[in-house]
Amino acid sequence: MSSDLLVEIGTEELPPKALRSLIDAFATGVAERLAEARLEHGEIQAFASPRRLALIVEALADKQPDRKVSQKGPPTKIAFDDDGAPKPPALAFAKKCGVDVGELDRTTTDKGEWLSYEVFEAGQPTAELIADILEQALLAMPIPRRMRWGDSDIEFVRPVHWVVLLHGDEVVDANVLGVKTGRDSDGHRFHAPGSLPIASADNYVETLKDKGHVIADMAARRKLVVDGVNEEAARADGRIVDGESLYDEVNALVEWPVAITGKFEERFLELPREVVISTLTGHQRYFPVEDSQGELMPLFVTVANLDSKDPAQVIDGNERVIRPRLADAAFFWDSDKSTTLEARRDGLNAVVYQQGLGTLREKAERIQLLVEKLAEDAGIDAGHAGRAAELCKCDLLTGMVGEFPDLQGIMGAYYADVDGEDEAVAVAIREHYQPRFAGDALPTSRAGQLLAVADRLDTLAGVFALGKKPSGNRDPFGLRRAALGVVRILIECELDVDFDALLSAAIDAQPVRNDATAGLREFVYERLKSYCADHGATPEAFDAVAAVAPTSLPDFKRRIDAVGTFLSLPEAESLASANKRIANILKKAGSAAELDAGLLSEPAEVALHEGVVAATADVEPKLESGDYTEALKGLAVLRAPVDTFFDDVMVMAEDKDTRNNRLALLAGLRRLFSGVADISRLSIS
Repeated sequence: MSSDLLVEIGTEELPPKALRSLIDAFATGVAERLAEARLEHGEIQAFASPRRLALIVEALADKQPDRKVSQKGPPTKIAFDDDGAPKPPALAFAKKCGVDVGELDRTTTDKGEWLSYEVFEAGQPTAELIADILEQALLAMPIPRRMRWGDSDIEFVRPVHWVVLLHGDEVVDANVLGVKTGRDSDGHRFHAPGSLPIASADNYVETLKDKGHVIADMAARRKLVVDGVNEEAARADGRIVDGESLYDEVNALVEWPVAITGKFEERFLELPREVVISTLTGHQRYFPVEDSQGELMPLFVTVANLDSKDPAQVIDGNERVIRPRLADAAFFWDSDKSTTLEARRDGLNAVVYQQGLGTLREKAERIQLLVEKLAEDAGIDAGHAGRAAELCKCDLLTGMVGEFPDLQGIMGAYYADVDGEDEAVAVAIREHYQPRFAGDALPTSRAGQLLAVADRLDTLAGVFALGKKPSGNRDPFGLRRAALGVVRILIECELDVDFDALLSAAIDAQPVRNDATAGLREFVYERLKSYCADHGATPEAFDAVAAVAPTSLPDFKRRIDAVGTFLSLPEAESLASANKRIANILKKAGSAAELDAGLLSEPAEVALHEGVVAATADVEPKLESGDYTEALKGLAVLRAPVDTFFDDVMVMAEDKDTRNNRLALLAGLRRLFSGVADISRLSIS
């Protein structure tokens, strides 16, 4: 027998940005623990709103299945004496099982024979197990900061007010998180306040919607948010700006979404576009609206959590909230422009960047040094990037960035433009925080790329020099994101520089004397490995390229791509196998002598030598130009002479000169392949 199970945890308002992860973790935890408890069930549906986390477990069995459990006893060799009479271990095991010794079974394994006994175990009722299953799943949820309430020691993400627990239409009597279970949920705070009885799991969603004014299904509620917001914008002949950044958060703030449109004074459109957008979205979760030309309109769409009888009052309230915030932004804009970025540089001396790593002014100076080194290595003029490095942190002292930290860099670009700085300098300041998140756009200007890499490398080097590298899931300085940003910019923007030398320069520039170069290199290369894996590279291909230690990350990626192409060739398996064999032979033999072509006598070794000479002439120009894909394709022609060589020639000949000459031939072949990667490390099946 089975019935649907409903559990609803009613709480105070849950953190909107964490709502999705909370309900997903709850569902996963319950599924895992139901499996551990051997309780059969169907699909698990998850529901969440600002004040509830709920699951419906379809067709949950009424009890565990009965089973026979085999209990293992002592080995028979110690259970009986030489005459076969039971000894104390056998008697004790029989007593434990509640039977006579003669009723015990014997089990034979490869480790010997043991006494055993199958015990019938009746399955426990679900009603006796479910409360503990739920409690364990709730307490195991990844909640960074838990709350206590009342005089209880129980902790959860928010105080719990009610718990609905129904199996079919019956209440499962229990206590969950210190709250007695029942069938009473709670409706919308304003439309349907007070208790709302749920008859059964089958009508949970409908009851909440029809009687409680609550849309429990997150997907359905999100669609209402998206459709409502976009319909409101369309009525004003506009369109929503970057709605995806807000839809999920707004969805987690409402139970009965109703989209409405408000206005603000047109004069605020004179502010930088990003300031208006950040004011609307950051503080109020309002959706900005733009026209068909991409120009902001003096409108916003917001999502109310109720269907008001007088929507004009709701609109007026939202308009009254946003006006002073936009007015503050206008004040900061006008006030900040009265002081140039250059004039703010000295103020950076008074701001500690990080204890042990000096001030923001000192960080900016280190960034400038790294920019100059990067530019020199890449053969780029450092002029604009160097000037941008001097000014890139000055906007942190402005009132606007103090109020809107997400606008750092963006406001620096605007203020640089106001100050009359070169446009390339302003662009570099704007771009040097890119990419801000995974998948974000990279800087497009060379100055911006240099500045972005230098800024991140200084951060990485400084924190590693302090000995505060990330551990586990903790990464308070965002070093993983910074390292991946460096990898992406260097590779995708084709900045061919000596990366190892760059890391050393970044470490050497730090005020803390701690040689962290090796650890930092390993950390960045872990991100490089993940990046390459995301682009289709196998771990063996990465290791094969890493073994030859290219110093440029774009060069590393080109080699990875070449190895990927090589692996698809029909000759790849044979040549990789041959390279493994060659590597093992040379490792055992030690260093090889110089090749003497005059000592080559066997047809197979002569043919291999001629093939190597011809391939070298063809491949070396390609290696020098970085055309590694064509180089490996060119080496594929060596498959036949290599195979024949190992079939017909004894490398470790008795004659020392012959042996050394053949080793030298193989060493030359291995060097040729190693011009791209260590092919011997590849696994091909």
